[in-house]
Amino acid sequence: MTGINKRVNINKKIRAKEVRLIDQNGNQVGVIPIHQALSVAEASGLDLVEVSPNASPPVCKIMDYGKFKYQQTKKLQEAKKKASSFSVKEIKVRPKTGDHDLDTKIGHIKRFLANNDKVKVTVMFRGREIAFADRGRAMLKRVQDATAEFAVVEQFPKFEGRTMIMVLAPKAEK
Repeated sequence: MTGINKRVNINKKIRAKEVRLIDQNGNQVGVIPIHQALSVAEASGLDLVEVSPNASPPVCKIMDYGKFKYQQTKKLQEAKKKASSFSVKEIKVRPKTGDHDLDTKIGHIKRFLANNDKVKVTVMFRGREIAFADRGRAMLKRVQDATAEFAVVEQFPKFEGRTMIMVLAPKAEK
């Protein structure tokens, strides 16, 4: 059982006449009638849990069902904790943004990448500035070069309407 199954048959809810029984130590007992399997589980003070209901005959295991459910929820919580999470930060510049201002923005980008966030760098064009697409591309190239040692370009510069967009992601640590 990999996840928590909401409809697990336990003890008297198991409907099969015969089951393949696995004891609490993981040893296979064999195919026995359900009433005998229930008495074995009751004698050991544990539950009879249907592990594989689609098998022929169904596979049942003797275990503490409450403890099993608790362990499954803990495993799910641990898996969620280990899953990587990131957000997308956005930096906006214009084709006429000065060198010093761009250096400041690059500093912000480095900080965002250090926090494992992706960065969307946007060059906005207003009015006739759209004619200076080469300036915007050069600006994004400069950002790319400045962050090359710890960032990879996830989406290369492309136009979307009056904006040019590039997405940077932190390099995977080894």
